[in-house]
Amino acid sequence: MSTVEFPDQQWSKILRFLRSCPDLYVGAEADCRRFVEGVLWMARSGAQWRLLPETYGRWNTVYRRFARWCEKGIWERMHHHFVDDPDMEHLIIDSTIVRAHPCAAGAPKKRAASKPASGGPQPGRVQHQNPHQRGRPGQPFAL
Repeated sequence: MSTVEFPDQQWSKILRFLRSCPDLYVGAEADCRRFVEGVLWMARSGAQWRLLPETYGRWNTVYRRFARWCEKGIWERMHHHFVDDPDMEHLIIDSTIVRAHPCAAGAPKKRAASKPASGGPQPGRVQHQNPHQRGRPGQPFAL
């Protein structure tokens, strides 16, 4: 997925909002912009944090800052602040835009360890008898 960059007009609105939050330290403008663009990239791509491109910073640093902002409710406040601004539709993310990770979309899981080693019946499954077999189940057929 390509990188995400805000136009300067949109970024100035975001920065103005962030600076109006009393419980938030914005820091250097360029670093903050790179961080917010990285979070938007993550939300749009559906990728794991470890796959965040280096252009947005170290993935763990971005993740920790993202988590702190979540705890403070910054993202929710930002969403409510810009929801009616048509120029900020690029920022507003909902379930129609966000991609789910393949494992969340029903992709088959690798379960090599769950197969029984003996080749016997699996727990929780019904074992049907062979109607052509005489005697008890599991015993060899004898004439």
